[in-house]
Amino acid sequence: MPSSDFTKNSAGVLSLLTSTGGVIGYARTRSVPSIAAGLSVGALYLLSFLRLRDQQPYGEELGLLASTVLGGASVPRAIRLRKPVPIALSVLATYGLAVFGMAYRDKKL
Repeated sequence: MPSSDFTKNSAGVLSLLTSTGGVIGYARTRSVPSIAAGLSVGALYLLSFLRLRDQQPYGEELGLLASTVLGGASVPRAIRLRKPVPIALSVLATYGLAVFGMAYRDKKL
């Protein structure tokens, strides 16, 4: 069953947001971990987008992986620091977990 346009577009948007966020984080604070994490997670979302677009296997799984990595890094920081950036990243991760988790479930049905 081909993936929905919604899932594919979500992967593209999340790729842009996380990559851009990493670059902005680096530009503001010279934080190498920010740019490395942002571009790495953005690359996973981009790979998910490309695989979903071309109807290749593992697109949903890559999006789910990227969301899990993003959530694993941002949710504990959001809880501990209660600052806008970790909270926003946690929201993006939760959105990704829901979108790609449901797409994965639907693919298996």
